[in-house]
Order: sequence, then C-alpha cells, then structure tokens
Amino acid sequence: MLFAHLKRILGLARLRLRGPFGAKDEFTLAAIAQNLRKLAKLRPLVPAMALPT
Repeated sequence: MLFAHLKRILGLARLRLRGPFGAKDEFTLAAIAQNLRKLAKLRPLVPAMALPT
C-alpha cells in the first residue's frame, strides 16, 4: 500500500531526477512527506482554549 500511495497520491510514477543519487534523493523526500502526513494524523488536536497564554 505504501508504494501505491507514493505512486498515485504523491505522483511518483516516474522519477524526475537522473542517476541513482537523484532517484534516491527524490524517493527519500517522498518517503519523508508520506511519514509527515502519517505523523500529522496521529497527533491529537488541541483546542485553542487549552493552550497556555
């Protein structure tokens, strides 16, 4: 599912950078973006009133 999500949602069907290092960098950035999206979903929402002033 993770690779399918990268290909369809993040548009990683074809790599834009050339060479093994460019492809590795591009794939790493896409994986980081995917992990950040997961992390944002796991983080509980804090109401604005509960924040200390």
